Amino acid sequence: MTANKRKSTSVIVLINCVISAFTFVMGCQPDHRSNTQVFRFNHTDGLSSLDPAFAKSQAIMWAVHQVYSTLVEPDTQMVIRPLLATRWEESADHTTFTFYLRPDVYFHDNDAFVNGKGRRMTAQDVVYSFRRIMDPATASPGAWIFNGKVDPKEGFKALNDTVFQLKLLQPFHPILGILSMQYCSIVPKEVVEKYGADFRRHPCGTGPFRYFDWDEGQALILHRHPHYFEKDAQGKPLPYLDAVKMTFLDNKATEFLLFRQGQLDFMNDLDASFKDEVLTKTGQLKKEWNGKMVLSKTPYLNVEYLGFMLDSSQAALKQSPTRLKKVRLAINYGFDRTKMMTYLRNSIGVPANAGFVPRGLPSFDAAKVKGYTYDPARARQLLQEAGFPEGKGLPRIRLLTIPVYADLSNYIANQLQELGIPVQVEVVQKSLLLEQTAKSAALFFRGSWIADYPDAESFLAFFYGKNPAPPNYTRYNNPDFDKLYEQALQETNDSLRYELYRQMDQLIVQDAPLVPVFYDEAVHFIQPNVKGLREGGLNMLELRWVKMSR
Repeated sequence: MTANKRKSTSVIVLINCVISAFTFVMGCQPDHRSNTQVFRFNHTDGLSSLDPAFAKSQAIMWAVHQVYSTLVEPDTQMVIRPLLATRWEESADHTTFTFYLRPDVYFHDNDAFVNGKGRRMTAQDVVYSFRRIMDPATASPGAWIFNGKVDPKEGFKALNDTVFQLKLLQPFHPILGILSMQYCSIVPKEVVEKYGADFRRHPCGTGPFRYFDWDEGQALILHRHPHYFEKDAQGKPLPYLDAVKMTFLDNKATEFLLFRQGQLDFMNDLDASFKDEVLTKTGQLKKEWNGKMVLSKTPYLNVEYLGFMLDSSQAALKQSPTRLKKVRLAINYGFDRTKMMTYLRNSIGVPANAGFVPRGLPSFDAAKVKGYTYDPARARQLLQEAGFPEGKGLPRIRLLTIPVYADLSNYIANQLQELGIPVQVEVVQKSLLLEQTAKSAALFFRGSWIADYPDAESFLAFFYGKNPAPPNYTRYNNPDFDKLYEQALQETNDSLRYELYRQMDQLIVQDAPLVPVFYDEAVHFIQPNVKGLREGGLNMLELRWVKMSR
């Protein structure tokens, strides 16, 4: 047995027994559990912190989302709704937002509070939480969400215990989406100061679940918050679950086996080696799996792309054919996205044929943004117009990618080769690729862009000429685009702003600073006895309404 297998086996044994070690709900045999409802899932990335100021990775965001709450949140249609706030008002000049808070929200019990009992959350907690994000001493990777938008001293005010006011330096419509991010979770000052840097493993929020135990690298256990403020339509307190168990096996194949054994209730995505066994080429469960698991696919606000570096000051670009727009357009028209998605991804995801902004956002409209489709004749014509008929004289183009996307990159390269476009795929580690793109050393590279909040601005900021890298990895700079972008930030009418977004996206299609490859989908596998799992475009694990039947 290899060391990795020994590690996986020992971890599985620990996972099976960890709850009983905490004397809470179950023993080693999952089939003999009590009526206590425990939702079990695994995340292969592991967990480095439970402090929302560091909620940068999906694993941290999923865990933090169970423990903490935000002022507002997106619903399943990506529309911002109240959560800790009951409502808000926006000033006529669109720079001041006044939030009216729920009076019935309580922090989890913690030794930092009087008698260890969780106290009521107030507007002062909101002020403290937001200032903490901006404080350089916190060193939060989320500081950018307010930097340049809010004055840390004057921008956050508690008018009284239940009224919080946010003042922007200038109008920025996506601010409500930003306030829904996990960075903006509300934390209590007493607990943060009691634990200091160790607050990362002593979380205390107002969310539906409270911290119980965390064996780092193995499992996190959360218990139901008995004083959570939300109720269902019948007036019954949420959440329905008694506990949540999050494990950290780093092997997706092992995760799938545990799911099949009934030891996990939910699985995010599927190991590539199992895709053909479980899914048809059209992305449906094969017949033999029906009734054994439930497949859920929803639009995920992530677009996979190939980027061109367009910084004309770079000497390497002056010798590269990708400096020519017609060559970039030929690449965009030169491969079949639909065939690629069918045969390489079992139809998980949708061909990116309508610009860079993905489906799942309210502003997305494939009828109004005309992207690229497979058109080899047009690609050949563009090559000829660029001075490379049938690719003659076209130097080899180097494409940097990472191992998990090597098959897609090679597929694209092979199809482009048929048109006379020589692409050399070079597989590198993700850290090296990020380093190369950040310093303009990669002329043609694979990338992905995931929404930070449910607004197309999160994607279009990628091309704003005044933005550095990140997010502007391509160094695209078009004054017409920048003018539309700045106009959209000032526009408060949703319909008009969405039209500006579409105009910007169409400019991107025309200038081809990148190759949109596919719009992603969140793919979840769920045990048949799990009901009420709500899903949305941000792929956030939402457990408040989950029930588990026996």
